[in-house]
Amino acid sequence: QALLVESGGGLVQPGGSLRLSCAVSGSTFRIYVMGWYRQAPGKQRELVARISSGGDSTNYADSVKGRFTISRDNAKNTVFLQMNSLKPEDTAVYYCNAPGAGIGTSGAIFHWGQGTQVTVSS
Repeated sequence: QALLVESGGGLVQPGGSLRLSCAVSGSTFRIYVMGWYRQAPGKQRELVARISSGGDSTNYADSVKGRFTISRDNAKNTVFLQMNSLKPEDTAVYYCNAPGAGIGTSGAIFHWGQGTQVTVSS
């Protein structure tokens, strides 16, 4: 069972950028597909970006496509989410995990970390 620690969130104005990081404990990180989820107030947590174990394939929800980029560093057991052109509707708590299914779903393999709050507001 891996330990997930997300960081990098904060308050940003519309149109701004943030880079989230997720440190994952455990030597088997490199074999897992990884993803970033978000949960807005009153809504279900959903997978918005996923990356293959080797980092050569990515998928995104339509709502973030072209603005968010997921990447990973298997040597450092870390997965990243670069978020550009942020909108107020991107406001949510962001989590990383190993997806149990595809984009838009909420299931995951590991216990959830504490997440990192992203607030987009002027």
